Amino acid sequence: MRDHSSPRKFIVISTLAVSLGAIGLGLWFNQPSTEPQPATAASARPGDETQTAAPASQKLTAAKPESETRGSVAATPREWTEQPFAPSLEGTEIDGQLRADANGDLIIDLEVKDFFDYFLNTVGQVPPEEALSAIQSMANNNLPDSAAKQAMALLDSYLEYKREALALSQVRLDPGRQSDPKYQVAQLRQALADLKAVRRNTMSPEAVEAFFGLEEAYGEYTVASIEIQQREDLSPEARNTLLQWQRQQLPEVIRRTEATLIDENKVSEARQQAIADADSPEDAGRKLQALGLDSSQADDVVSYLQEREEFDASFEDYQKALTKLETSGLAPEDQAEQQQALLEQYFSNEQTQTWAKLRQLSQSP
Repeated sequence: MRDHSSPRKFIVISTLAVSLGAIGLGLWFNQPSTEPQPATAASARPGDETQTAAPASQKLTAAKPESETRGSVAATPREWTEQPFAPSLEGTEIDGQLRADANGDLIIDLEVKDFFDYFLNTVGQVPPEEALSAIQSMANNNLPDSAAKQAMALLDSYLEYKREALALSQVRLDPGRQSDPKYQVAQLRQALADLKAVRRNTMSPEAVEAFFGLEEAYGEYTVASIEIQQREDLSPEARNTLLQWQRQQLPEVIRRTEATLIDENKVSEARQQAIADADSPEDAGRKLQALGLDSSQADDVVSYLQEREEFDASFEDYQKALTKLETSGLAPEDQAEQQQALLEQYFSNEQTQTWAKLRQLSQSP
């Protein structure tokens, strides 16, 4: 078994704070759009950076279609047969899987990354050595020796990638320009491109494609979509046409998900507008059912809206009573006691009392 007390342990500790999504840059954007904005992706668009040749130990089997990998000759289990080594894993299915093909080589796909992350995410609950030892034990106990060694070599390169990615997360924005949308998107594109280059400098091409291929495709779509939204020389129709074209460039699995999210968002917007336009809670319920909402769900919305209407009326009366109380001349201690009594008088349960307190705070100067 490997010695886990050396570089690998340091890398795990160093990368606890790394967000391997958009490195927080997606939080900068709040662009107006005629279509739903894509979520910030975890990588940059494919570029023409020079790829570093992978060491021999990393020249592993590339990811295969699911129909081929189902016939793997060995695999790590999906469920725990003994008590998990970390408390948070108890009662969970093991995310991801390590598998070997008929030649005894590791099959590299997104399942491998999920498997690594499932164990690495426990660091903080348990020492790094324990998480790493659990990965190695799973590999050694369930895979051929060659595949187990390849899995640990791939883990080493993945941890090295995480360590280098940590440095990217330390990049600071120019305070004088960080509110400039064009500066924001330029920084996002550069950060994602840098992250992409780090992947290729630390991992084999097969591993990069398996671990990050979908993320990088979505990254290109994300940045391109933001850039299109920023184009002032385009009409809304042209922007929408270009956004649709960008969406067609996505891999099919992401394109289907993106299309579903957009459709759901449009339905949600229509329902929100129906509520806003309704003359009464009952009218809102009828409009929602006309838009396809299940009758029981529409009834739930109606009940909630009725409850809010009742609350609004009670709050108005409560405010009038408070105004009288403030001019009553009572001592502060007595006013506080009377205010609590009024709160309980106008609002019969803890939830509505909390609503009243929050609304009162929001109205305070």
